[in-house]
Amino acid sequence: MERIDRQIVQCLQRDGRAPFRRIAEALGVSEQTVARRYRTLHSDGALRVRAQLGNRVAGTQRWFVRVQCRPNAADALADAIAARDDVAWVSTTSGGSEIVCVAFTGPGASHSSVLAKLPRTSQVLSFTAFAVLHMHVSSDTKWLAYDDPLTAEQIAALRPTHPDADAEQTPIRDDDAPLLAELNRDGRMGVVALARATGWPQSRVSSRLDELLSSGALHIAVDLAPPQFGFHADAYLWLTVSPGELDATGQALSLHPETTFSAAVTGSANLLVTVTCRNTEDLYMYVTSRIGALPAVHQVEVVPVLHQLKQSGTRVHNGRLVLD
Repeated sequence: MERIDRQIVQCLQRDGRAPFRRIAEALGVSEQTVARRYRTLHSDGALRVRAQLGNRVAGTQRWFVRVQCRPNAADALADAIAARDDVAWVSTTSGGSEIVCVAFTGPGASHSSVLAKLPRTSQVLSFTAFAVLHMHVSSDTKWLAYDDPLTAEQIAALRPTHPDADAEQTPIRDDDAPLLAELNRDGRMGVVALARATGWPQSRVSSRLDELLSSGALHIAVDLAPPQFGFHADAYLWLTVSPGELDATGQALSLHPETTFSAAVTGSANLLVTVTCRNTEDLYMYVTSRIGALPAVHQVEVVPVLHQLKQSGTRVHNGRLVLD
């Protein structure tokens, strides 16, 4: 992976819908170069830009689920779980005998959720579900563990826009479904193409898209295949933190370049952090030097990822994103 490719990805992580022209200006290359390299990264399964519902969507509860299963059934069960629309971030851990995933439950579908299905699945020996109480999310909480990060001048030239954290979130309507479906497939799809695909007037697409993005009801996510960027050590860190220091510790960890997610959760380990490092030695150094330096952390369980089967909403095969 060349430096220009890594920098293009970093631009997209800061603004997934940034025009190629603006990315080119920030990086000092031609617009054609940016467009060509983006298409290559996409076709190679290194990245996918997609829209997803904001973190404050009413009535949706996020869970982290640890499933202990029969080792000879783990791969097939993990694949079946990854195929579900209400599940994300599916991986096998613990030598292949455990599956970790993110499940979403809503007020009207609890009986059909993966949490309701697991107790009736013969391959499952036991499972534990941890409710996410609070996620540490901001414009600065992104995985950015690159050797050549963007400069302050490049970020300023990119002019990333972020939703107003204090604004009232625009409700998702039933008639938004065609727009959301297209943006889930390609979060960079332009207004003209969206109008053609949905049958809406361009003015309606433009105004509704602006409403959803500016209020945080919808946000643009960038799914990455870290192995293609030289990062091969993913891990879940289950931390036990002093309750009074939980928020500050979670926020501090969320700002580390290696961190992909940080949230307060239910259970004896009250803070969950996911990290992606270059190799196991870097993971060791991260745990001992960065985690170990935090006085509020009393205990940490390090659970390395063996195989990643699904990112946020994208299937993964042999370290590459499987594009629709």
